[in-house]
Amino acid sequence: MLTIDNLTYRIQGRILLDNASAKLAAGWKVGLIGRNGTGKSTLLRLIRESADDSDGSIRIGKAARLGWVAQEVEASDRTLLDETLAAHTERARLMHEAETVLDPQELANVHERLTAIDAWSGDARAATILSGLGFSQADLGRACREFSGGWRMRAALAGVLFAEPDLLLLDEPTNYLDLEGAAWLETYLRQYPHTVLLVSHDRELLNNAVTHTLALEHQKLTVHPGNYDSWQKKRAETLAQLEAQKTKQDKERAHLQSFVDRFRAKANKASQAQSRIKMLERMQEVVIPLEERTTPFNFPAPPELASPLFVLDEADLGYTEGRPVLRGVHLRVDNDDRIAIVGANGQGKSTLVKSIAGRLDLLAGNRVAASKVEIGYFSQDQLDELSAGDNALDHVRRLRPTATDGQVRSIVANIGFNRDKAETKVEKLSGGEKVRLLLGLMALTTPHIMILDEPTSHLDIDSREALIHALNDYEGAVLLITHDVYLAEATADRLWLVDQGRAAPYDGDLSDYRKLVLEADRNRGAEIVQAPAEAPPAPKRSDSEIRRATADIRKRISAAEREMEKLRAELSGIDAELADPTLYDTDPQKSVALARSRDRLNAALAKAEEAWIEASEAYEAAAAS
Repeated sequence: MLTIDNLTYRIQGRILLDNASAKLAAGWKVGLIGRNGTGKSTLLRLIRESADDSDGSIRIGKAARLGWVAQEVEASDRTLLDETLAAHTERARLMHEAETVLDPQELANVHERLTAIDAWSGDARAATILSGLGFSQADLGRACREFSGGWRMRAALAGVLFAEPDLLLLDEPTNYLDLEGAAWLETYLRQYPHTVLLVSHDRELLNNAVTHTLALEHQKLTVHPGNYDSWQKKRAETLAQLEAQKTKQDKERAHLQSFVDRFRAKANKASQAQSRIKMLERMQEVVIPLEERTTPFNFPAPPELASPLFVLDEADLGYTEGRPVLRGVHLRVDNDDRIAIVGANGQGKSTLVKSIAGRLDLLAGNRVAASKVEIGYFSQDQLDELSAGDNALDHVRRLRPTATDGQVRSIVANIGFNRDKAETKVEKLSGGEKVRLLLGLMALTTPHIMILDEPTSHLDIDSREALIHALNDYEGAVLLITHDVYLAEATADRLWLVDQGRAAPYDGDLSDYRKLVLEADRNRGAEIVQAPAEAPPAPKRSDSEIRRATADIRKRISAAEREMEKLRAELSGIDAELADPTLYDTDPQKSVALARSRDRLNAALAKAEEAWIEASEAYEAAAAS
């Protein structure tokens, strides 16, 4: 379906692709992965531009139809459904010809082709796709100009999915979707009848919707069967093998060089020394690719405060007096809460967190916060609030006006900006760099509650992993809105559901909620709501109570995990040495000592694993009771 053959591409003198090659077969669902800035979106653009160039470095299957989301749907008077139907240009043309062609034979050919492409079910299929992406039945008859840019991007995605091209190119398709839409898209792509090439940093999507992984690293392309996790495992195994080979080669090289250094000047050994010099020259060096380091996020521990940190009591939330988005909200945030807020776009998730953050006044009810509580708030809207013309140093100076220049530069470096980036104006920063700057500025306020509204849309997978580690180490409370299921599952203890004018704790986990979303008609949202119509129940605090009651057990679990990790690392080092076949001839005593050490470490590892199992069972028993 797609062949990339020795493709080299430079941009502003920088090489993005250097003799890169790859072949994708028809029907594959391929995840294109790589760090931000490696050229993934550029490669998709090159594929699009090469659609009519069958003799170039990029070749697409003969007569294959190519599809992609070019831009948001135009703000026109055409209805949403008509706009989606028009995206299938062949169907639209044939439907027109079916009404205008007079020749009987031509008309028969038109109807035969319409049947072949299942044109007659077009309205139903388009409506299903639009519903899956979050549009209601009533939305289908509305003019496109009535929707915001984000919703028109969804409409553009619906159009290309409806057209069903032979090769579908998607660049971060979940960026404009909520968790519900992302879950639906994951299922849809898995069942898509043709080839998909997908750029995404959504680990859940890359694990559940793809059959192959196309990695762009070090200006090269490599294809691997399987999803992202299988690629990552294979990559780690390859790096381990290269490291073992290099260790072995370095020892052999040192041995040869030692002989040369000792005997090069001796006449009776000169020929043997020359022979070893030639062996050294012929030896092809094992090169281990350098991995780019991801700068960690850091959220300092806030000053201690007694729970609850924050309470909404019978609160009506919204923007216009008398027209609340959410009614009768009764929710509480404790010190170590980790809460993911779920619900379809437009139901009021952002309204809820803006009200908690104090960015919206309550329409009714009470908002009670602990004395001196600090609330940090991040949303995608804030990317536009950064001061144009200023750099990261300027933004930090405003928060630390008494800090010296050296201290300011140290803070900026800790956020993740080197000297050049620290002085780059914010309008020149990438989306991911702006996110990192905003999170770093929020961390400087040492908040007790961090509210994160879609923090990962511009972050690559490694940065998302770094954010997960930082949130799990953070000692304050976290409220999280995200379409990234992997992030939510890795950080959240419980859920709040926002739906049909209500916000209440959801009695289930993300897997339960995703199943509910996929099985239910999204237009029957009332079936999802867990809170009754009357006064909502008192909020459950069992998760935070469990965390406090099991603190000692969790410390034992963490200690056992650290011990197991340490022992496995030591075992890995010993195994690498024992894998050297020359060891048993050159130093048999060392091989015996290493084998004994390995037995001792294995015994210690078994003991640590037993302690981990015992502590984990104790934790489960305490949580259950």
